[in-house]
Amino acid sequence: MASEKKKTIPPFPATGQAMERGRDNSQAEDNRQSPPEEPISATYRYAPQGTRPDCVREESAMYETTHRKKPGEYTIADYNAWPGEQRVELIDGIIYVLEAPGFVHQQIAGELLYAMKSFIRKNGGGIPLSSPIDVRLDCDDKTMVQPDLIILCDKDKVRHWGIMGAPDFVLEILSPATRKKDCTKKLQKYADAGVKEYWILDPDKKILLTYDFIHDNMPCIYPLAGTAGLALFDGHLQIDLDAVARLVQDWPE
Repeated sequence: MASEKKKTIPPFPATGQAMERGRDNSQAEDNRQSPPEEPISATYRYAPQGTRPDCVREESAMYETTHRKKPGEYTIADYNAWPGEQRVELIDGIIYVLEAPGFVHQQIAGELLYAMKSFIRKNGGGIPLSSPIDVRLDCDDKTMVQPDLIILCDKDKVRHWGIMGAPDFVLEILSPATRKKDCTKKLQKYADAGVKEYWILDPDKKILLTYDFIHDNMPCIYPLAGTAGLALFDGHLQIDLDAVARLVQDWPE
């Protein structure tokens, strides 16, 4: 459930705004913007690019529908009716069409999911899941997201179709197409919805940003070296960042 008092979360951190562990702050300053998300069509047959500005494109195929809606007017019903061959997210009534994750992205997601599952099998404490998983973040009819990785501690939020409400932990792996959304819009949405911890892994810049919303709204920045612990488990669940770095190095985008 979203907090009553809305938090203002700093986006991708600037110099002097973030704690940094094990590297110089210069890595946090290289905050390049991804290309602007292009408007696309919404729908049931392929259509030429740029025909309608009713949803947001993230490097994927486009569709057109006879039931045109303005950004902000789309609902869960539209999300559920979307053509199954096209992955989308719904955020505040806007449809975002997702590109298929790349090879390195999937390698990293698999590595992290394995580490989380291994720890939780031995120690308990939650349910780790990877995308695609529908998360009705705000429990309303305007938002349905698909985080790359989540940990859910409250089994009462489980539904046959996915998760109703905020997971306890969320991790997003950045790509050029999702960088802006993951570092700004989804960052604020996760904080407002009650996510306790949010990690942003950037394979391009080879850094990890971690937000512990329970104790501090400011991010910590790690190089992809050594280990990083989940605050959700008091640091006992450690992620091997050297292993992540090897995946990025061995299989470049």
